[in-house]
Formats: sequence, structure tokens, C-alpha cells
Amino acid sequence: MKKILNEVLKEIKATKEEEKEVKDKITALLISINKNLKDAKAILGGSGVKGTWLKEANDVDIFVKFNYKKYKDKSEQLSNLLEKHLKKKFKKLIKLHGSRDYFQIKGDRWTNEIIPILDIKKAEQAKNITDVSPLHANWVNKKGKKSRDDIRLLKQFCRSAEVYGAESYIQGISGYICEILIIHYKGFINTIKNAAKWNDKVMIDVEKYWKGKNILMELNKSKTHSPLIVIDPVQKDRNAAAAISEEKFNLFKKKAKEFLKNPSKKFFEIKEINEQQLKKKAKNNTLILIDLITKTGKRDVIGCKLIKAKKFINKKLQKNDFNILNQGWEWNKNALFYFIIKKEKLSNLIEREGPPLKTKEHVKKFKKKYKKTFIKKGRIYAKEKRKFKTPEELIISLKNDDYLKEKIKNFKLR
Repeated sequence: MKKILNEVLKEIKATKEEEKEVKDKITALLISINKNLKDAKAILGGSGVKGTWLKEANDVDIFVKFNYKKYKDKSEQLSNLLEKHLKKKFKKLIKLHGSRDYFQIKGDRWTNEIIPILDIKKAEQAKNITDVSPLHANWVNKKGKKSRDDIRLLKQFCRSAEVYGAESYIQGISGYICEILIIHYKGFINTIKNAAKWNDKVMIDVEKYWKGKNILMELNKSKTHSPLIVIDPVQKDRNAAAAISEEKFNLFKKKAKEFLKNPSKKFFEIKEINEQQLKKKAKNNTLILIDLITKTGKRDVIGCKLIKAKKFINKKLQKNDFNILNQGWEWNKNALFYFIIKKEKLSNLIEREGPPLKTKEHVKKFKKKYKKTFIKKGRIYAKEKRKFKTPEELIISLKNDDYLKEKIKNFKLR
């Protein structure tokens, strides 16, 4: 197992030369932002300052800390103040909306996210959840200096298992949770061994804030609904794992068990959708590949819109009697949906289910809508001419659908 982990680490950890290149670019950016910046200071944040970033990482978090005494009662002004400053320096500045608006500067390889925060010393002073981020970094750097490689391994493991990310469209394990787990369990292997034995409700309080007390009774119910409860080491009344869904929690446990049973590098490989493999999987059935052009904005929001778009297409296919055998999606630089649909000849007529006969008003409306109706098992039905004979025809017809246009810019069948 150690041999496997060492091999993986070589692939996911930047070399000293690569690390220097990244640090030089970030330093230059920080110098540029800090020049003529009043009552604030730009610093590196996230996995960059913790030293837990992965080689393939393409985003950098920059926090601009505003003087607490001066701005503690003007928290809502921070985004506007920062925007005025950044606009003088960067032509292509993207403003993203959030609980507090923040900004993006896209480079050749990295996307820099610049987030305004208050310079706080303790979590209780925070006016926004992002204010606490540097305190998270301080804690990880203090407690996890010797665990950085193990943190990298867990992050990569979670990415491969498709459980990484606390965004609402993922509902998985955040980078911060990976860091806490590694520090709590003292290493990658111990974390995986413990995760494999987790029960339905797991509580971790690494700083022992609630020692001798029932966490479920102490915290608000809205913070303890998730299967994994991880008390934030710098904020004792916060469950840092509140975003994790049952599905991602169980998938993580399953992958941990599988890895322990048969350790392999495949548990760290990122699985990208391969058209040739999907064609083989589809065999004689119909493979539908949809390339999407996403809207611009906050990744979490775009991701949620993509999920809704996929569910909408899925529902339309099912409603028109197309039998979906397999489906999935991918969103790295580009977004892609795929559907494997059973190849079968559909009838010329489609059967529509109506209301029960006892609901007379609804039956009357149904009869107005459909000319040919019939009764079956106490319910009214209708038959109408099938509009779409192939799934491709149906999907193309959705191009001008208002609901879909609100979720994505455009799409095309591959």
C-alpha cells in the first residue's frame, strides 16, 4: 500500500520547480493588488497557503483583508470598495455574486478568485462565513504541517470517488474536511480505515469542544442533519460537514472499504468520460452525447443549473417513452451530458394518463384537451399521435425551451 501511495504522490504533488513557478506568479499578483490598497491587505488563502494543493489545481484563492475596526459595521461595502480598486489594475475583471460579491481574474492556466473579507482574530467577529477562512488556514498550518502529503492523498481519493466538493450541486467532502479528517485520524491510511467502519451517524470534535456533552442536543438541528458531523476547529457551533449528503457519505465509505480490500492506483485516477468506451457500453443501443455551453457566474450556481438542465432532459425523455439505460455528466472545462437509450421502435400513438373518474371537473378539462379518450381502471386516458420517434428529435426540439435557456446558454448534439 505504501508503494502505491508514494507513486500516487509523485503524480499529484508539484515538483519544486513547478511550486516555484506558481509561487512567483502569485507573489506578483499580490504585489499588484496591494499597491495603493488602503486599509486592507491581499494575502494567499485556501490550499495554496496551507500547502495542500494538488498539481492539477487551476484555481487560486486570494483574500483581501479589510481593517476590522474601520469596516466591521460596513461589511456590505467591501465588495464595492475592492471592485473600484481592482478595476484600475485589471481590464478583464469578472464579478461573481455570493453572500458577499467577489471577483475572478482568469490567467493562462489559473483562475484567481479575489475575495473581500474582514481581518478578524476570532470566529465570533465574522460578519460573513468567508471572514473565517484565514483562521481555518492558520489551524491547518499549526496542526497539520507534517500531514500535507496525506491530505493531498485524501483529496485525490475523494476526487476519484466523485465525492469531492461541498458545492450544493456536489454535496460532498470539502478540502477543509479532508484536512480535518487527516489531522484527526493521524494520516491517510488511518482515515480510510476509520471511514470504512463509520456507522450511519459520525461525530468528530477534534478540539474536544463538546467533550462529555451530546453534540446532537447542543447544536441546532439544521446543523446536524448530515450523516457526518465535524465540529469546526475554529468555530465550535458550526458543523463543517453540513453540506455532505447521504449518497456521497455512503459512497465514500464504500470506496474506503474497496480500497482496503484491494489497494490500487485506480482509486486515485480521475475518470473522464470517454466516447469510445461509452459506445462500447451502449452496444446496439442509442448513445446521445450533448455538449453544453454554460452560463457565466459562480461555479456553484452554474453547477446547480446544469443538474436541473439534465434532470429536465431526463424527464422529457421518459415522458416520451424513451427507455434510459444509463446516463451521466461531466463538467471540467466543458460540460457534457450522456444518455444511453434502449433502441426500440415506438408506436405511432402515445398513451396519456388522465385523472380518476371521480374528479369530474378534471375529467372534463382532460376531455377538452384530448379528442380520443377511453377509460381504464377507474381513470380516463387519451391517445394522441407521437410527436418524436427518436430521442435526437426530442432533444433538438428543446433548443428553444424557456426553462432550458434559463439554465444553459446553448447545447449541441455531438
